[in-house]
Amino acid sequence: MHHQWLLLAACFWVIFMFMVASKFITLTFKDPDVYSAKQEFLFLTTMPEVRKLPEEKHIPEELKPTGKELPDSRLVQPLVYMERLELIRNVCRDDALKNLSHTPVSKFVLDRIFVCDKHKILFCQTPKVGNTQWKKVLIVLNGAFPSIEEIPENVVHDHEKNGLPRLSSFSDAEIQKRLKTYFKFFIVRDPFERLISAFKDKFVHNPRFEPWYRHEIAPGIIRKYRRNRTETRGIQFEDFVRYLGDPNHRWLDLQFGDHIIHWVTYVELCAPCEIMYSVIGHHETLEDDAPYILKEAGIDHLVSYPTIPPGITVYNRTKVEHYFLGISKRDIRRLYARFEGDFKLFGYQKPDFLLN
Repeated sequence: MHHQWLLLAACFWVIFMFMVASKFITLTFKDPDVYSAKQEFLFLTTMPEVRKLPEEKHIPEELKPTGKELPDSRLVQPLVYMERLELIRNVCRDDALKNLSHTPVSKFVLDRIFVCDKHKILFCQTPKVGNTQWKKVLIVLNGAFPSIEEIPENVVHDHEKNGLPRLSSFSDAEIQKRLKTYFKFFIVRDPFERLISAFKDKFVHNPRFEPWYRHEIAPGIIRKYRRNRTETRGIQFEDFVRYLGDPNHRWLDLQFGDHIIHWVTYVELCAPCEIMYSVIGHHETLEDDAPYILKEAGIDHLVSYPTIPPGITVYNRTKVEHYFLGISKRDIRRLYARFEGDFKLFGYQKPDFLLN
């Protein structure tokens, strides 16, 4: 009888110990607070080891930049932007393209670069590539207006009111300091599509507050470049192409002054071989590029790029073909000869469908 009580007591003791142990296990591994604390401790203690791992030098084929968007485009993004800068460096070193890729960092170039000292950003303006929106971003960052929506349209390009200083307004020493230390970027798009956009905006739609394009610049181009002297219509795209492709276009450029910024080359505007830019954005991939630029500049928590209407940034070959229809191959080839530097520097395909 005594042995039976001892056996029963032993059984109860084992069951009791099992219950305590299981409660401890439940508390330790299933309680969310305890688990997250253990996980955080594990993360903190193992993090330095990650930095010691050897750098992966082989880039898997699926991550190599192809210009096509991968399922997770965040993986390929930094590679795309590095590849763009590497392409610029290679083209800048090509002596055969030197005349098309290099330009002095003159006052004309420094006038194109807008400064945000507060966040150490330089933005080079390339008209007809969504620049108005980037100017709005910088205006807000400089504190002139609290939000993009509150900036009146007539203020954006009024440099007396928009609070955007140009790099040319600083001393030589201050210019060099900013060029060396600030985040620098600009945006490009297919060069011929940009020229079509410039022609439509300035000569076809021609806003009322810019009458000089239609009433002064257009007649100057027609007088020199129109083939059919009996033709009385306003400026045609063919006239514009012949002016831009003329190796002696500069004498008209001088008459037109700074209005030429809407159609001169990216090289003439931003000097990409002389100034080492941090990021080059492409209009065609702006949905990805705009957030990346804001993040790299360290301002993505302060401002966002305005919503991009669907399809507006996509390259439109049909439109390009339509505008160049009827223009002689000789004139198109001369135009390409002038803009070849832009095509090569920024990786745009040579438009053989127009040239051959």
